[in-house]
Amino acid sequence: MRLLLLGCTGFVGRELVPFLLNLGHQLTLVSRRPRPAMEAADPRITNLCFDLADPASWSQPALLEALAAAEGVVNLAGEPIADQRWTPAYRQRLLDSRLVTTERLVGAMAALEAPPGVLVSGSAVGYYGTSPDACFTEASPPGEDFLARLCTRWEAAAQAAPESCRLVVLRLGIVLGPDGGALGKMLPVFRAGFGGPVGSGQQWMSWIHRHDLCRLIATALEDPAYAGPYNAVAPEPTRMAVFASTLGHVLGRPSLLPVPGPLLQLLLGDGARVVLEGQQVKPERLLAQGFHFQFADLSAALAAATSPAPR
Repeated sequence: MRLLLLGCTGFVGRELVPFLLNLGHQLTLVSRRPRPAMEAADPRITNLCFDLADPASWSQPALLEALAAAEGVVNLAGEPIADQRWTPAYRQRLLDSRLVTTERLVGAMAALEAPPGVLVSGSAVGYYGTSPDACFTEASPPGEDFLARLCTRWEAAAQAAPESCRLVVLRLGIVLGPDGGALGKMLPVFRAGFGGPVGSGQQWMSWIHRHDLCRLIATALEDPAYAGPYNAVAPEPTRMAVFASTLGHVLGRPSLLPVPGPLLQLLLGDGARVVLEGQQVKPERLLAQGFHFQFADLSAALAAATSPAPR
């Protein structure tokens, strides 16, 4: 397929791009920054430099031509949720980077005589809000906190895609990989022997190995049976304390030193809620459709994610 990828040049994209190429797809990557020379020289990849949150980008012929030529679109654009304090300005960036991009994308698709046949659009398990004991499936209602409202609006924007376009919404959990995301930040501390659970340790972590996420995105693009929202998480969510203990065991390091919640709150402000509260989310629809998780077990997932051997 000819694919247009938005927001796929960071942590997820580092595995997703070569994975899709190995499946025989042709890719156009849209990023705010120029791509590495090695990638730029690959004839199967077209690289475009645009700020997708800038409405003016969506009047540029190169971007519109790439969209018109695409058979499928993957939209994972959005500023990182838990990288810094949620100042009013950063909250607006979190919103704009998702809503403006998605609204302009589906608007541009609607203007095409023959829009792409499938749109795989991102969301997050933050859609459900946080809870210490509730278990959420795709049928659960949205929560009411900032992240839940953001995800609700993000998904509503994607719903405006043309009727002829099959829409798949992936509510992502914590993505596990050694070179980014939550695990990438935890690994240096754990390898130094100073790791441990964050906060109370009782909060839920709904996670997915990055390789399984890449397989899921490819499946959603290729399989017409996939439509609507899916929880992009492994079947067995875990408590933070169990996650920390398992990571310590996999690395052969102690995992006894907890990170106090107030310290994280001081560093990240409201953004700490992502790590300190969490939610228990199950991939009910994926399991019903027979999606096979290569890494359904946390210990195996962490062993693979921390292995120096290339995948």
